[in-house]
Amino acid sequence: MRVVMNGRAKVLVKEQIGDSGVALLREHFDVDLGIDWSEEELAERIGAYDGIVIRSATKMTAELIARAARLKAIGRAGVGVDNVDVDAATQRGIVVANAPESNVVTAAEHTMALLLALARNIPQAYASLTAGKWERSKFSGVELYEKTLGILGFGRIGQLVAGRARGFGMHVLAFDPFVSAERYRELGVEKAASPAEIYAQADFITIHLPKTPETEGFVDAGAFAAMREGARVLNVARGGLIDEDALKDALDSGKLAGAALDVFPSEPMTEHPLFGYPNVVVTPHLGASTAEATDRAGYQSAEQVVAALTGGVVSTAVNIPAIGAEDMEMLGPFLPLARRLGRLAMELAEGSSVERIEAAFLGRIADFDTRLLGLAVIVGALQGRTEEQVNLVNAPTMAQQRGIVFEERAVSEAQDFNELIRVTVIAGGERVAVAGTGMGPQQAPHLVEVQGRRLTIELAPYVTVFRYEDLPGMIGRVGTIFGAHGINISSATVGHTPEAPLEAPATGDGGGRAERGHRLAAMVVTTDAPVPRAVVEEIVVSEGFEQGWSVELD
Repeated sequence: MRVVMNGRAKVLVKEQIGDSGVALLREHFDVDLGIDWSEEELAERIGAYDGIVIRSATKMTAELIARAARLKAIGRAGVGVDNVDVDAATQRGIVVANAPESNVVTAAEHTMALLLALARNIPQAYASLTAGKWERSKFSGVELYEKTLGILGFGRIGQLVAGRARGFGMHVLAFDPFVSAERYRELGVEKAASPAEIYAQADFITIHLPKTPETEGFVDAGAFAAMREGARVLNVARGGLIDEDALKDALDSGKLAGAALDVFPSEPMTEHPLFGYPNVVVTPHLGASTAEATDRAGYQSAEQVVAALTGGVVSTAVNIPAIGAEDMEMLGPFLPLARRLGRLAMELAEGSSVERIEAAFLGRIADFDTRLLGLAVIVGALQGRTEEQVNLVNAPTMAQQRGIVFEERAVSEAQDFNELIRVTVIAGGERVAVAGTGMGPQQAPHLVEVQGRRLTIELAPYVTVFRYEDLPGMIGRVGTIFGAHGINISSATVGHTPEAPLEAPATGDGGGRAERGHRLAAMVVTTDAPVPRAVVEEIVVSEGFEQGWSVELD
């Protein structure tokens, strides 16, 4: 429903956006510009507005939102929403929308600008010439033509970079297991099975990964050691993805021929060990800084505010989409279960690319609108694996951009349970299936099946899963090694011989991989802290263990 006063809603533009965005808002609403307002003035006056458009400087805290009695929409003219208390906005029924596609072209073009500058020594040659020197031979560079570009992270920006690099005649190799093989084929890009394949083949390597605990320092000393002699590395994504001490060592040793950096672990950055290196190109986080990107972000955020206040479709909302009160009362407790199952299934999938995610909703929940649960499954599956933050609204688009097919279905009956959610990920031709339900008055999420093996354990935030030979003493061995590393086990359970799955999947046998001539069991352990990958590997290399995964579900 449109919110009006004297026939028109009021919108505040708190920060500078492009004229086109302001003009669009003025077509529909009374618009005030509060660019010079102090925090105190904003707090005093925000109660008069139905919508607000901000960039990164304005902090929409829970306290400020509580003062905004009329507010129905917050438009963030940019990618992230870190400066908005989304939970507080959601509780008050305020739509929060951003502009996630506003800077992807700009970021891709800046990557190409740094790629060319790095290959042809352009900044160094400019500095030399303007200093009164003529040093043509000193700054001789290399061609991009027929060189191999390796892309780590093949989301929207990585894909745009690939297209532009192919226009220069480069061979493009990319690694991202969460993009379907078909998408690689569509773009004419070779799919790498691992980062090691990128390191072994690429002349230039550009990073377009999301920033997560798992990707912190992703390109480390081991990665540099595995790279080709004379490779060049670029980071226009997030600071901290490269271990900068290791980068400095690789440059000092001559292993790398050069590097280009647009982002840094802390910003602003004006002093850095690599500043002044003759083979390093740096820019002050300009990846999203163009007039077009700024204008696009303002216009897109204005579009979302218009949609929110006029009953339209808010396509980039980052909080929960509208759902009937009756459905929400029933399905709300199952949202954490759906998200955690999606994340767990994706972690257990071992294929080199993900082609499909299937979600089945069984029992009483099938009688309600389960679309929200399906979105939660995708959010869990893609969480931490995309350049932009994935949420309940943009999840389908994020999956589609990666060529991942999502299918959901509802079945009114569930074997042994009143409600059941089953998630299957198809990756590299393999099927990985997990199932769960809610238990107790609060419908606490519980895992009840892993690859056809029945078990019951609460899905706590930190879960470790092992596949192992079904032999005595295996749980004790895990406990001993965990104890040696100071890891406290909260609970543990096992599933032995594969049983009939709780719900037969639409395709495939639902039982996971074929057994390898001996009986395998599944062990699920929850802990009160994350389990380091090195500890899991220590267990997996011991006799009788096949595979292991440490998963953080929240």
